[in-house]
Amino acid sequence: MSRQFFGTDGIRGTVGQSPITPDFVLRLGHAVGQVLRRTESRPTVLIGKDTRISGYMLESALEAGFSSAGVDVLLTGPLPTPGVSYLTRALRLSLGVVISASHNPFGDNGIKFFSAQGEKLPDQWELDVEAALQEAPRWVDSATLGRARRIEDARGRYIEFCKATFASNLSLRGLKLVVDAAHGAAYQVAPAVFHELGAEVISIGCSPDGLNINAGVGATHPEALMKAVQEHKADYGIALDGDADRLQLVDASGRLYNGDELLYVMVADRLAQGEVVKGAVGTLMTNMAVELALQSKGIEFVRAKVGDRYVLEELTARGWQLGGEGSGHLLALDRHTTGDGIVSALQVLQAVVRSNKSVSDWLDGVLLFPQRLINVRLQPGQDWKNNAKLASVQREVAGELEGKGRILIRASGTEPLLRVMVEARDQALADSTAQRLADAVTA
Repeated sequence: MSRQFFGTDGIRGTVGQSPITPDFVLRLGHAVGQVLRRTESRPTVLIGKDTRISGYMLESALEAGFSSAGVDVLLTGPLPTPGVSYLTRALRLSLGVVISASHNPFGDNGIKFFSAQGEKLPDQWELDVEAALQEAPRWVDSATLGRARRIEDARGRYIEFCKATFASNLSLRGLKLVVDAAHGAAYQVAPAVFHELGAEVISIGCSPDGLNINAGVGATHPEALMKAVQEHKADYGIALDGDADRLQLVDASGRLYNGDELLYVMVADRLAQGEVVKGAVGTLMTNMAVELALQSKGIEFVRAKVGDRYVLEELTARGWQLGGEGSGHLLALDRHTTGDGIVSALQVLQAVVRSNKSVSDWLDGVLLFPQRLINVRLQPGQDWKNNAKLASVQREVAGELEGKGRILIRASGTEPLLRVMVEARDQALADSTAQRLADAVTA
């Protein structure tokens, strides 16, 4: 059975259009409740959300759906996605639910789920829910209806958890930080975490109005952070996305560091502490310079498909701890079960404080290869995989790049686009070869 509603990160779409409508979300809550009750007589789920205005509507619909299936509900209000993951595990609950569309604009929203262990759920669970959605509802009687209540201290619990991932013998005293929460779920949490660890904190992107999430701020718009860091003469800037599972970091000079570079710093810091790092996981998009730098330190590097869930799957299968994406989804599984922008920032700042080396110092000698990405629009039914011209040009380019770069060609999972990426030691070579490949697609 193929999945009709679930994508790579839950269910997501435009509010008011299927499937992000209150009637469907009520049915979804009921269907998930039916699946949970196959193994538990009285499940309890946790629902958190970001700051989108539509979150209130979808929260009410989910709550009704769960209650109608005999499932109790705990509500946190606005809380980062990794905070929901943590509390689901800490409170020994049956399931965690997040209402968020992450880095998307406010007109979108979505629903994603975490297991009782605070981890992403397997494909089979999603298939079970999709099958339950096709069944007639089985409303419980009044005496069996689920109950709902709010957790008043959810934010405080998560703040303490984040702080506990930072070395207890260190502090952030003496550092001035700009913290950008993208007007999203971490707007109250993130500034508090860094302040309570001793930093001087300047907050931007921390005034949500339901409509401004990710609007010109946050991890997807780091220009605002770069400007604020230099205006306030801060040491570092930290940008999160709408649900705070993604991190971008800026230093005092205004230089922006992506997730590939920050993953390298996290690995290098562990090695400097004498810890054993068996390997690290990136994605097909991870910059080749980082792969080579890690290998030079004796660290095995593996590429997963694009998407933090695939990085997590690879880490879990290998029993490794550290992985991530250039977009800023970083995983440190000895600190948290899922990607967490705040926790990731603390791991990087911990390396800085402990060593008295800047992030730039940590990355000395790690020069990212230039990349060129071209999106080629595909026509309906276009079979790019069996395109002889593309295959021929790809062989030619691969020969030219051998030892100097690499090619990645993949279809978008959300749009009718073919993403053609070339990475090379020389920008001109990356540009010219990527264009040749893109032209071959439409030839």
